[in-house]
Amino acid sequence: MINERMFGLGAEPSAIRELFAYGLARKAEIGEENVFDFSIGNPSVPAPEIVKKTMAALLEGDPVALHGYSPASGDPAVKNAIAQSITDRFGVPADPAQLYLTAGAAAAIAISLAALSSPGDEIIVNAPYFPEYKVWIESAGCTCVEVPTTVPEFQLDIAAIEQAISPKTSALIINSPNNPVGAVYSRENLEALASMLARKEKELGRPLYLISDEPYREITYGAEVVYVPTIWPRTLVCYSYSKALSLPGERIGYVYVSDLMDNAREVSCAIAGAGRALGYVCAPVLLQKTIAACVDVPSDVAAYAANRERLTRGLADLGYEFVEPQGAFYLWVRALEEDAQAFSERAKAHELLLVPSDSFGVGGWVRISYCIAPEVIERAMPAFAALKAEYDA
Repeated sequence: MINERMFGLGAEPSAIRELFAYGLARKAEIGEENVFDFSIGNPSVPAPEIVKKTMAALLEGDPVALHGYSPASGDPAVKNAIAQSITDRFGVPADPAQLYLTAGAAAAIAISLAALSSPGDEIIVNAPYFPEYKVWIESAGCTCVEVPTTVPEFQLDIAAIEQAISPKTSALIINSPNNPVGAVYSRENLEALASMLARKEKELGRPLYLISDEPYREITYGAEVVYVPTIWPRTLVCYSYSKALSLPGERIGYVYVSDLMDNAREVSCAIAGAGRALGYVCAPVLLQKTIAACVDVPSDVAAYAANRERLTRGLADLGYEFVEPQGAFYLWVRALEEDAQAFSERAKAHELLLVPSDSFGVGGWVRISYCIAPEVIERAMPAFAALKAEYDA
């Protein structure tokens, strides 16, 4: 007998990847230049040259050493480099022992959920949210509790989160800069969250953890991105180099258990155990060693900033409503009807591939990924105009 839940997940892939796959097929049918694919967060900025040079140099070395296993939690030298970077950048006395290297942020979050919760627990997410959170939460045997963020700022709704916390709550997932909105949670917002969590811990008599999903940390447009462990010590940082170094297909990241929490060693052991139980051991070694040399390489945000300006200016001129993104490379646009799925389907008729908001936990919006070639945005504007004209008629 097959697992019916797993069958369902496989038979109905995520809305994002389904639209991406549709786009690939459509491009093959009518030509890539005729399809305006805003579906997936696949960075259009190439990886920094140092990444290529580092990989090339590593490949000239001892292949037995390069392609062999590392310890389950990662190469000690790589963990040392990342821990030093955390200390230098954020002023946190990071112990390499508190790091667990993973195949991207997805594995990091799945491991964190397994380490921090037991079946029957509740995990709070802030809507709109990356839809795979729910998949990973439910795979851990937990319940996903959705709490809407504030509109139009899309900051954390502290009062609503407090009301949602119950004796079964074990953790909250936060994501700043946010996918899909591009919001960055302010220092004041996070400090209010921390104050509330401290109060609720005393009331409930149990720890409450934050899982801070941070793949977009380096992609911002001037907003301060607070390092969450400095605000709430009981934080696990789930980081990925997918966006920072334009390496989404290489799958490399980590879980960092904040040294500032009082039970850091205990939580680190649970992370190691969860990695073992789930089979997430020994992240890709070539990528581990590459990251050690590139850990502080800055992201090239200029192309995303230019696309952000190009897209928001064009859509504003056409009369679309959207949230000005402070980070990441997504634009959260109000659908021109209440049914976001129906709006997305109508957009397809103009070869516009826009992800409907329903899978992100809210209705009435679409996500536009602008980590694409600038000429795609330029060519898409007549299609956006035609779509708007349909609704204005």
